Amino acid sequence: MKIIQKSQEKVSFVTEADQSLLNAIRRSALEIPVLAIDEVEFHKNDSVLYDEILALRLALVPIETPKNMNMQEKCSCKGKGCARCSVQFKLVAKGPCTVYSKELKGKTKPVYPDIPLGILIEGQELELIARAKLGKGIEHTKFSPGLVYYRNVAEIEVDKECKKCRSCTDACPQNILKLDEDKIVVSDKYKCDFCEACVEACKREGKNMIRINPGKELIFFIESWGQIKAADILAGAVKALKENLKAVE
Repeated sequence: MKIIQKSQEKVSFVTEADQSLLNAIRRSALEIPVLAIDEVEFHKNDSVLYDEILALRLALVPIETPKNMNMQEKCSCKGKGCARCSVQFKLVAKGPCTVYSKELKGKTKPVYPDIPLGILIEGQELELIARAKLGKGIEHTKFSPGLVYYRNVAEIEVDKECKKCRSCTDACPQNILKLDEDKIVVSDKYKCDFCEACVEACKREGKNMIRINPGKELIFFIESWGQIKAADILAGAVKALKENLKAVE
């Protein structure tokens, strides 16, 4: 593995691992327990949004997970819902205002406080109680920890007969093609996403001097929604995969 980027929200690395292994890790990320709103009880909703639409928006708000929370099916309450396996939020708002995720009040809080949920005009009110629980992405996508995907690393070939017209360098949206003295060079092939804007620009000049092919290396990406660090998503996915392999054995 070669680390390309590592931050709390994003991780990317290059590897020559088999695609089947990377795909198994990608799918296993959906088995990491994530906290999300699962039930909403509306007391007042004068906004233009239907209850179902607002409930969907609430379910997609990333929420910080308290320590030592249990999955409901593994909790001593036997799935009834208690303080150890669920979190309750209350939201009360009165227009005119924009209702943001920070209005959700409970023992934990949204990862991002300024996610807009809806708009209330003069005289409109919104009052609800929402309950969050731990779940897995294989059950519903609202429980997914983030985006996990991979692709081949691009191998970019430029013919020696290239006249250096700069059409390809100007067309590249990632700015990875540079004119270095008398040749076109690739500054960072890991940023190439196979858009082929450079290839099309070259063809418009009546030439076919540049080609993009998938290489042997694969680049793996993890982009967290914010509940879990990107590196922890990778570790959690590998752990889930190992547990599934033990079950198969």
